[in-house]
Amino acid sequence: MSIQNVSSFAAGHWIAPGAGARNIASAITGEVIATAGNDALDVQAMLDYARNVGGPALRKMTFHDRARMLKALALHLREYRKAMYELSFNTGATQADHLIDIDGGIGTMLVFASKGRREMPDSTIYVDGELEQLSRNGSFMGQHICTPIQGVAVHINAFNFPVWGMLEKLAPTLLAGVPAIVKPATSTCYVTELCVRLMIDSGILPDGAVQLVSGGLGDMLDHLTCQDAVAFTGSADTALKLRSNPLILGNSVRFTSEADSLNASILGPDAAPGTPEFDLFIKEVSREMTTKAGQKCTAIRRIIAPETTTSAVIEALSARLAKTVIGDPRLETTRMGALVSAGQKRDVLEKAALLGTEAERVFGNPDDFQVEGADAEKGAFVPPMLFHCASPDTAKHVHASEAFGPVSTLMGYRDLAHAIALATKGQGSLVASIITHDAEVAREVALGAGAFHGRLYFNNRDSMNEATGHGSPLPHMVHGGPGRAGGGEELGGIRAVKHYMQRTAIQGSPDILTGIGQQWVPGAKESDAGAHPFTRHFGELAVGETLYTKPREITLEDIEHFANFTGDTFYAHMDEDAAARNPFFPGRVAHGYLLLSFAAGLFVEPNEGPVLANTGLDTLRFMKPVVAGDSLKVRLTVKKKTKRNDEYGEVRWHVTASNQDDEMVAEYELLTMVAY
Repeated sequence: MSIQNVSSFAAGHWIAPGAGARNIASAITGEVIATAGNDALDVQAMLDYARNVGGPALRKMTFHDRARMLKALALHLREYRKAMYELSFNTGATQADHLIDIDGGIGTMLVFASKGRREMPDSTIYVDGELEQLSRNGSFMGQHICTPIQGVAVHINAFNFPVWGMLEKLAPTLLAGVPAIVKPATSTCYVTELCVRLMIDSGILPDGAVQLVSGGLGDMLDHLTCQDAVAFTGSADTALKLRSNPLILGNSVRFTSEADSLNASILGPDAAPGTPEFDLFIKEVSREMTTKAGQKCTAIRRIIAPETTTSAVIEALSARLAKTVIGDPRLETTRMGALVSAGQKRDVLEKAALLGTEAERVFGNPDDFQVEGADAEKGAFVPPMLFHCASPDTAKHVHASEAFGPVSTLMGYRDLAHAIALATKGQGSLVASIITHDAEVAREVALGAGAFHGRLYFNNRDSMNEATGHGSPLPHMVHGGPGRAGGGEELGGIRAVKHYMQRTAIQGSPDILTGIGQQWVPGAKESDAGAHPFTRHFGELAVGETLYTKPREITLEDIEHFANFTGDTFYAHMDEDAAARNPFFPGRVAHGYLLLSFAAGLFVEPNEGPVLANTGLDTLRFMKPVVAGDSLKVRLTVKKKTKRNDEYGEVRWHVTASNQDDEMVAEYELLTMVAY
């Protein structure tokens, strides 16, 4: 068998292993399959290349440009999934595991590409939150914006997900406009290297956007500044060591950590044997113990069930685990492959023995189990192991030591408060799941345990057919946790993008804020193009372009006709005496939706033109009631423009409706699609 040389990609060049390289063995056979590492990497040159080449190139692109880049990268990687699958088998991962790691990573990148187009502007500055009026007359205002940090993000990833672990960090980083240096765990870096090669060779990324360190980082962290960031996934001990670097502390380098986590799953008191919830609980726990051979940061380590059901849980879970076929992950019949390395196997067995001092092993014998198509001694194989802790209140190791493999400990609880107390003994975790059909149980757990967990996953008969699983971090939701879990957050949609940006408060006049954010701020200059804005194409419209309509009087006949026509005969519109008793109204008033309808009639251009569709209405407020005899006039202003596809873009209009005394009666934002 030929040995693969796993290279690094540094400052635009592929660099083969050199001094300090280490061998990497197959998880299946124990034979050396690759070598990686080079102590001679010029880390300062890599940082300079990212900061001076990659960063400026990315920052010139808009968020939409970067989102399109992510989509193109993901689609490119999708074409080469099989090559990554084949390589990844050597990590001990099965085909089902590949779908989580490789397909899951590609899917995460596609989600961020989509969110970047839908939720971020086609601009280089992200406006964060609403305006703050800082003066009486509105001539001095405040806003928050986010801009990319002007350094580099160093991503230090764990061995268990060589593709997803990279792409879930890389997608929001690149979307933010920040270059990255990726350092995968050496034991599985050969899979990451192939993925990076595919991205680099595609030509989709600008130079300097992504670099790769296969092996050790050297002293790279000693050269970081306040404009850099570190995102780490791994053990709590390593996280503490890295976080404590004097230069990281002194320069306030952003440091995000996802570390050890004693995740729990709670069987609700209502979920007795024979219920759909009990069966679901057994299925979820079994899946989390065996997927990736239990090598998941979100795997269930502590099983918390009512004391009255622990025997039933042991029986049902043991029966399900007994059906797990362990073997060569290339075999279609294999349901659980090997741990990633012989060293990891030793660590798992040591931790399992430690758990055994406080709990009884009720399933799985590491000295006697079957392996299909491989040698149990030469490969890094272990069986699923289930422990039962009869005294969880006094136990220490079951709440503090993580066997990072197919190992979990069952413990019983007396009541729900006891279950919550046991869950929080983990001192912070990435996820806890609660299997219950009782909403009150769910609420009590959320209130009692939420502060100790980054995610709470509730599942029952109503959601189980579509639920994604206890152990599945989703790009839409935050992934991280307090305390032992590292105290960080990743993913969570655009929240993750903001990790790599600086939030800055800006203060100034409406014109200044409009110029910075590229969206019109009330009080800023308005313009009149001399033609109705609905007759003008997307590219012809300018932010701040405004239409003022003529007034229209609202009559009592209008109010009554609208009421009878729509069926909205609420007393405030139809009964003078009843309306007068309402503290909000002076008497009979016009419907709010009548005002919106008349406003549209005042500003609409009826003839066919570039306006294609009205797609929404946001932030509607009614400020002052309108009575018969009042007049209504409208101001329509182009607030923001966003390209959507090759045919049309979205125009957001700021709309105000005022009465004859220039008092604002309604305000909202109108969304239309306008042809190019």
